[in-house]
Amino acid sequence: MPATSFSLHGIGVSGGIAIGYAHLASNARVEVPQYMLDRKYIKDELARFDEAIMATRAELENLREHIPSNAPAELSAFLDMHLMFLGDSMIAEEPKRLIRETQCNAEWALAQQMEALVARFEEIDDPYLRSRQEDVVQVVQRVLKALMGHPSHLPLDVDFDSERILVAHELTPADMVIFKNVHFAAFITDLGGATSHTAILARSMAMPSVMALHTARGLIRDHDLLIVDGRDGVVIVNPDESVLAEYRLRQNQWRIDTDKLKRLKSSKSATLDGTPVELMANIELLDDIDAVKAAGAQGVGLFRSEFLFLNRDDLPDEEEQFESYKAVAEALDGKPVTIRTLDLGADKQAPWGHTVADNPALGLRAIRLCLAEPGLFHTQLRAILRASAHGRVRMLIPMLASFTELRQSLQRIDEAKASLRKDGLKFDEGIPIGGMIEVPAAALSAAFFAEQLDFLSIGTNDLIQYTLAIDRADDSVAHLYDPLNPAVLGLVQQTIRAGAKAGKPVSVCGEMAGDPLLTRLLLGLGLRSFSMHPASLLQVKQQVLKSHIEDVTPIAQKLLKNIDPEKTAALLARLNG
Repeated sequence: MPATSFSLHGIGVSGGIAIGYAHLASNARVEVPQYMLDRKYIKDELARFDEAIMATRAELENLREHIPSNAPAELSAFLDMHLMFLGDSMIAEEPKRLIRETQCNAEWALAQQMEALVARFEEIDDPYLRSRQEDVVQVVQRVLKALMGHPSHLPLDVDFDSERILVAHELTPADMVIFKNVHFAAFITDLGGATSHTAILARSMAMPSVMALHTARGLIRDHDLLIVDGRDGVVIVNPDESVLAEYRLRQNQWRIDTDKLKRLKSSKSATLDGTPVELMANIELLDDIDAVKAAGAQGVGLFRSEFLFLNRDDLPDEEEQFESYKAVAEALDGKPVTIRTLDLGADKQAPWGHTVADNPALGLRAIRLCLAEPGLFHTQLRAILRASAHGRVRMLIPMLASFTELRQSLQRIDEAKASLRKDGLKFDEGIPIGGMIEVPAAALSAAFFAEQLDFLSIGTNDLIQYTLAIDRADDSVAHLYDPLNPAVLGLVQQTIRAGAKAGKPVSVCGEMAGDPLLTRLLLGLGLRSFSMHPASLLQVKQQVLKSHIEDVTPIAQKLLKNIDPEKTAALLARLNG
């Protein structure tokens, strides 16, 4: 009997079409990758699992030995219980049976066993005993972190199926960094919004993706055949032959169009009237540099340094950070790289960070967190400054909202410079310092920030979120997230004009910069520097090459002043006609 065919509709967050077989991510609290191992690697995988168990046991025993004298008595009992669960064969041995029998990786085997154990606890009538499932989850999470911190040393000839589509309830940015190393053709999730950091990472990976499907994880089964249309936000499950044939044609055309764009790589980035337009790339990790070069970017306009801090229990020290920043600077062969200081908080949480607030987007995040943790900030500033001796490095401060924050930030930078001079370490004394304009207060005070800084960068993702009071990771209000809102456009233009008046460059590094439908609008508002994920750069470049400043400016100004959504759509269509 053929499988039932049906379709799901969500938010398309990364364009393109993928056709492949469903791969369900663990339904547990921690999303983990799954991949199949060749039989000859099973012994190594079993050893890796045992090492993670031993490392977790050592960690728990160390915690127990160093319990403060004034700590509650329950803490010792709590650790004893976790050690007991860790030693139970259901956690320590049963996953190894799954590894041997199914040839899956250790993370997946452990996550599956955790789900089985949690399900058993759910069947217990006694409320206290049933609540012990949380202890199981916490123990397993410790082991998973140990495993993910020491990934499987698999040879390059392991065959990862490139036609698998990841189906998850939710993915965090930290999960996405892990999945960068596992080759999925696409991913779909029940939760998430188009401008969440997870969606941004999907676009940076040029991976067709659909979010906010709500019921996908519950309705789709492992190995169902899926079509993912990342442009229209459609997922078709078990399509019939005619639908499958149609989408194979569309997929082929999409690949042809993508290949054609590659011809623009060496073209000079300028409008028809000769106005130069700077096109830079956003990156998260050193591995992204190849994509930057493939797109012909003029440099890195945003290096999100916080991804060095995710998926780990410890903090990267100064040397580790320095080596990472230095490697990016050197890899760009003289082109500039803008390193943003730590921007953790909201949907990017580190396990060692502060407790998540009721509304983390408005809490202790970005520069607020750094100023609250001077030791952490000082270490990063020294590392960035040291890297500036090895390339064209610029430093960017995120989420500035007040003059006090700016003054304190500049003071911390001066202190880091002084400490490097004292240690006899080289750095660029004139390193450009910029500020991100992503809070309405900063946009309204852009003239002041432009006077005090060397450059400005508009983070439109958060600027829209804060201006319109919309959580950009919440799909229930996704329809209200509007980059064309005149209030948003007014703040963008005000910032651009403030920079021009002060003689300071202004760029846009948010998702608006990478949307080819908005390229001419931004040009008409006066923008001359764009920074985006490399996968979007050539599409934007194509729009730049076809634009004339005198043609786009009047329409952009009309659109800026318009409040009628229907007229806005008409003006945008005219602008892109």
